[in-house]
Amino acid sequence: MAGDGQEGLRLLASYEFDLILMDVQMPNMDGMEATAAIRAMERARGDGRRIPILAMTAMPLKGDREACLAAGMDGYVGKPARPAEIYEAIDALGASSAR
Repeated sequence: MAGDGQEGLRLLASYEFDLILMDVQMPNMDGMEATAAIRAMERARGDGRRIPILAMTAMPLKGDREACLAAGMDGYVGKPARPAEIYEAIDALGASSAR
C-alpha cells in the first residue's frame, strides 16, 4: 500500500502487480497524475502490458468517472465501497484472478 502517488510509482518499479486500486485524492501526486505516469511507463516499456487501474474516491463528483477513465484508469468505485462492489468492478476489468 502506498501513501501517495510517488510512493506508488516507487513500489511499481520494484514489484509486479496484477491490479492497482488507485485513490484519486492523495497528497504530493494524486491518482490522475500517478495514472498518467504509469501509462507513460507502460508505453515506454513497449511490450503491450497494461496493469488494470481501478479508481477509488471518497467524494465522487459529477463527471469524476469520465475524468478517471479519460486519465487512463479502467474502472471506478466510490468510497465507501462494499466488498461486493469492488469485486464486481474487478470482474468487469477481467482481473478477477486478483481476488
